[in-house]
Amino acid sequence: MSLPHAILTALLEKPSSGLELTRRFDRSIGYFWSATHQQIYRELGRLEAEGHIRALPTEQPARGQKKSYEVLPAGRAELQRWTAAAQDPRPHRDPLLLRMRAAAVVGTEGIEADLRRHLTLHQRQLAEYEEIEKRDFPPGRDSAQDRLRHLVLRAGIDLETFWTQWLAHALEEFAELPGAEDG
Repeated sequence: MSLPHAILTALLEKPSSGLELTRRFDRSIGYFWSATHQQIYRELGRLEAEGHIRALPTEQPARGQKKSYEVLPAGRAELQRWTAAAQDPRPHRDPLLLRMRAAAVVGTEGIEADLRRHLTLHQRQLAEYEEIEKRDFPPGRDSAQDRLRHLVLRAGIDLETFWTQWLAHALEEFAELPGAEDG
C-alpha cells in the first residue's frame, strides 16, 4: 500500500513525469522504498484513475510527449489520512540472517566471503548517506521539512552504522568458529 503514498509524496514535493519520478526514486525515496520504472508507471495510472493525480495540461499534443503529473485534493487527503493512521512495525526479513541460521545446521561454506561483501556494500552506502547529509543538511537548515527529511536520512545512517558494526562483529565471531570455512 505504500508505493502510491511514496508517489503522492514525491509529486507533492514536485510535479513530475514518470521518468522524472523514476530518477527521483533512484536518488532519494528509493533508498528506503524502491520501485521499478514499470511499477511507478502502473501506479501512476491507478492514481489517475482514482482521481488522486492528474496529468498536467500541455500546449502540444500528448502523443510521444512525456506527461507530468500533479496531486489533486483527493490525493492530498489520501496522503494525509495514510500519514495520520497508526501502523504496526513489520517483522524484519533478511535472507543473510536466515542463511546464517541455516549455516548453523548445514555448514558455513561461502558465508564468510558474503559477510565481507555485505560489509563492503554497507560501508559504501553509509559513506553515501554521510555525503548526502553533508551536502543537503548543513548547519542552519532547520525548517520543519528539512528536519523531517533529515530524520529519514538519519534513519538510513543509523541502520547502515548498525549493519557495518554487526557485520564486523559477525566476522570476528566467524573467525573464532571451529571449522569455519571461507568459500
